[in-house]
Amino acid sequence: MPRILAIDYGIKRTGIAVTDEMQMIAFGLTTIPSETAITFLKDYFSKEKVERIIVGEPKQMNGTPSQSAEIINTFVAKFQEVFPEMPVDRVDERFTSKMAFQTMIDSGLNKKQRQNKALVDEIAATIILQDYLHYKK
Repeated sequence: MPRILAIDYGIKRTGIAVTDEMQMIAFGLTTIPSETAITFLKDYFSKEKVERIIVGEPKQMNGTPSQSAEIINTFVAKFQEVFPEMPVDRVDERFTSKMAFQTMIDSGLNKKQRQNKALVDEIAATIILQDYLHYKK
C-alpha cells in the first residue's frame, strides 16, 4: 500500500512526515530547507510509493487565512504543476507548532533541544498527518 506524506511548509524550513505502508501511523521523516522541497519530493517519490500528500493550511483563530497562506498556496500550485497526478489535501494546521513544542516538553527534551526549530517543524508535520489519518477513518 502506498504511503501518505504530509508537509508543514514554511518560509525557511519544511517539515516532512510520512505514514507506514499500512497508513496507520504517522512519523517524522525530516526537515528540509523550503527552497529544496520540490527537488526533495522528486527524489523521495522515485524511491517510495506515495498515494497523496497532505499540506498544512494556516488559518487564524477566526478561520481566515493567515499571513503565510499565500506562500503555502504558491508552493501547492508549484507542486501541482510538477506532480499533476498526485492528489493534494489541505488540513487546518492551527496550533500544530504549539502542540509540537508541548510534545517536546512532554517527551522530556531539555531547553536547548526544544530550541531546535527543525524538530518542531518535523513534529508539526507528523501532527498534521496523524490528524488526517484520524479523521479519514
